[in-house]
Amino acid sequence: MTVTYTGEVATCRGFGTFLKVLYRWRGSIYKLVWLDLLIFLLIYYSLALTYRFLPTDESKRTFEGVVNYCSYHGNVIPLSFVLGFYVTVVMNRWWNQYTTIPWPDSIAVFVSATIHGQDERGRLLRRTIVRYVCLCLTMVLTMISPRVKKRFPTLDNFVESGLMLENEKQILINLNDKFPKPSKHWLPIVWAASIVTRARKEGRIRDDFAVKTIIDELNKFRGQAGLLLSYDTISVPLVYTQVVTIAVYSYFMTTALGSQWVENKTTHKDAGSNISSIDQYFPIFTTLEFFFYMGWLKVAESLINPFGEDDDDFEVNWLIDRDLQVSYMIVDEMHHEHPELLKDQYWDEVFPTELPYTIATENQREEHPEPSTARVAVPPRQRSMVTVNPSSVKIDEMMPSNTVSYKFAPPEQLQMNDDAQSGIHFMVSRGSSKRGKRDQVDRNSMGSTNSMASLQQQTPITRANSVTSMLKRLFSKEDQRNPTQTPTQTDGSGSRFTISASNASLNKPATAVAGSMKIANEVIEEVDEQATITSMGKRPENRPTAMSVFAQGVHTSSEPVDVPSRNSNHTNSTSKLHLSYFKVGL
Repeated sequence: MTVTYTGEVATCRGFGTFLKVLYRWRGSIYKLVWLDLLIFLLIYYSLALTYRFLPTDESKRTFEGVVNYCSYHGNVIPLSFVLGFYVTVVMNRWWNQYTTIPWPDSIAVFVSATIHGQDERGRLLRRTIVRYVCLCLTMVLTMISPRVKKRFPTLDNFVESGLMLENEKQILINLNDKFPKPSKHWLPIVWAASIVTRARKEGRIRDDFAVKTIIDELNKFRGQAGLLLSYDTISVPLVYTQVVTIAVYSYFMTTALGSQWVENKTTHKDAGSNISSIDQYFPIFTTLEFFFYMGWLKVAESLINPFGEDDDDFEVNWLIDRDLQVSYMIVDEMHHEHPELLKDQYWDEVFPTELPYTIATENQREEHPEPSTARVAVPPRQRSMVTVNPSSVKIDEMMPSNTVSYKFAPPEQLQMNDDAQSGIHFMVSRGSSKRGKRDQVDRNSMGSTNSMASLQQQTPITRANSVTSMLKRLFSKEDQRNPTQTPTQTDGSGSRFTISASNASLNKPATAVAGSMKIANEVIEEVDEQATITSMGKRPENRPTAMSVFAQGVHTSSEPVDVPSRNSNHTNSTSKLHLSYFKVGL
């Protein structure tokens, strides 16, 4: 099981907060490293005794040369980089595997909320669905966890534990005989989905959206269970694990020789420097280095498969029991039950200003957090706005300085101003006049002197009157002086016409205005849909009206009609219905 110590280090105060966790043995680094460290020290002292009891000076000089060589070249191995990156990969993989473990709680909540019925049939449906969900997870864990496999070695153990029934075991056995290789962990999820559809047909699920929600949760559960199998079959690449292991062990084999005390030992920086005066009875720093690096490797080895039997592996057996108990409690014990609805103590206050504190936490009241600019003060004399109010700017002031006012400009200049403001200009080349044929479009950059000069030599046309230009002229100052006159507008020829969607001037050819883009002989009309439809040149047809269909004048009254009385006993009594004169005036 995972060793938990977060409660002991919840508050980091004083000295030695983490020293309390150094005394633990279970899940500690001492438990992982002590055997390897013992072997390393045995090798180290064996080499030390060999050097001291060598018979001749020549053999000692040879041993000293080997020690100096290993000491000088031992740091060539990039152990910190290789080992650090490997442990990072393993730690991320370890936590991802834990978050991948599916929990049946959400499925149980949906099943309890959507599958109705307090009778035995409804209870059976709900309990069977969550039992199949827990069975799926347990079957997956038996394939990846040795502890769960030892707990449920065969299908008979599933039947004895109550996760599987006898008829369900026979179905699995038959499937395994026909298809022995594929895993059958998904089969309980299929059974659960079939039960959900059966509950919908029986009317215990009231809408299809609830069915879809449960099916989606079942598929999500199945996908996470399959992902656990993928983590088991696809591990960290073996090459990387081998490289790290070889690097660590070869480094300390070299260190066992390179850290030996000899009479003529040289340092890395200066080959002439001698440290033979220091007699090393115990390799202190070498032991610490071994402790850290080998401990790092042992951490990666224990976390690479968190479903094993190490101290920090996941509690999968507890997880199996917990899932089944909680699922049954949700769908059966707590199905459609909740406490009595009562007014809370803050009913009249809407919400409390602050929840009460105990005496032990009275001095731990926390204030509402402030934003970072809460203490930034602006002097009153600097709080006045200096920006110009956009509403006080007139339309004439917003026009470019190189344009002419709408009041005095001729129609051609007005159209040019519209094009200049919109940034879109239209020109017709001197080529073919066949409708639909377009000349090449000059794609030189707009604003270029050469392109503008070449475009001005061509025959331009003005853009068709747009809704924007019509509205500008409609609300111009000249029209405001004569509010009683009909709104008019000037077309390309200089004549004024009444604004109307069906005005024929919308189809008139316009005069030439210079621009920066040329389009073929077709004129793109920027008018609204109604103007486009009614400017086709067709006169509206004379349609019949009610005045023309019905004859005019006073109609004579009709003859009296016998209307039977509502009382069936008086069959002889009748009433005369006289129709009054109606005048039809349409």
